[in-house]
Amino acid sequence: MNGLCRVFTSSRVLSSYVTLLSSQIPNKTKKPLVENRRLLPQLLCVRAMATEKQRQHAQPGKEHVMETTPQFSSSDYQPSNKLRGKVALITGGDSGIGRAVGYCYALEGATVAFTYVKGQEEKDAQETLQMLKKAKTSDAKEPIAIPTDLGFDENCKRVVDEVVNAFGRIDVLINNAAEQYESSTIEEIDEPRLERVFRTNIFSYFFLTRHALKHMKEGSSIINTTSVNAYKGNASLLDYTATKGAIVAFTRGLALQLAEKGIRVNGVAPGPIWTPLIPASFNEEKIKNFGSEVPMKRAGQPIEVAPSYVFLACNHCSSYFTGQVLHPNGGAVVNA
Repeated sequence: MNGLCRVFTSSRVLSSYVTLLSSQIPNKTKKPLVENRRLLPQLLCVRAMATEKQRQHAQPGKEHVMETTPQFSSSDYQPSNKLRGKVALITGGDSGIGRAVGYCYALEGATVAFTYVKGQEEKDAQETLQMLKKAKTSDAKEPIAIPTDLGFDENCKRVVDEVVNAFGRIDVLINNAAEQYESSTIEEIDEPRLERVFRTNIFSYFFLTRHALKHMKEGSSIINTTSVNAYKGNASLLDYTATKGAIVAFTRGLALQLAEKGIRVNGVAPGPIWTPLIPASFNEEKIKNFGSEVPMKRAGQPIEVAPSYVFLACNHCSSYFTGQVLHPNGGAVVNA
């Protein structure tokens, strides 16, 4: 990435940069913006941070309606069968980081199942399902998408049962689903909202893990998505930040519990990553400047986070890692 990934507040400057970049693409390779993979990271950070048409007014965020869609793949990613023969369950896998993780897992030989929010994320889920089918290796089974509300134990049990009925076991569990809402004071966070955020963001991690463990064996891996906010705090995302701190503690404690069984438990704490959660959470000004606060001065893309999940799921890459958290965050220094 380079100096193009600055935050531009002028639409005129934005337009001139996009025009300049487009003019540098040879005629024979001119394609829609999302297809120019090598230029995509630069173009995305220019466009995504400068537009004022990104905002969505409800959660969950939807990737298919985003003006600038997140980058879930890269021509620079070179798979090498790191997860061949494994069965992975990814929550919140229809979009954002979950979609990128599922895509990389499929390229690496894993059979992938993912969840999405029932009644609200069908289009994203179907698009992801088709991507996974195209990406999967010949010896992997067909991916499946499971609609559900993960905030309740019985739903999590049904998800695990469906995956096990289809594939016989679970080798990698990715607890990733999350929601967040801004508030300026703690008084704005009432009991129903607090319960909703905690049910999605941390209750589901407990529920899914305790059911999945019955079908996991030595060499299996659990990977939990936390956040840089768990380490630095976030005044406007207080309840969300509290759940992400809980996930860090959950990861460390569970790693100690499962070490004797040979099941590794780790986490990933992304920084500002361009996903549907962002336009569904913030106002236009925050969307425009999203990511500018980190040393790299830009938001990250899901494909820049997904390899962390590949590394932690791959036994020959990370066999001595458990109870740890990786930090793809654009250079923010955190003290664990």
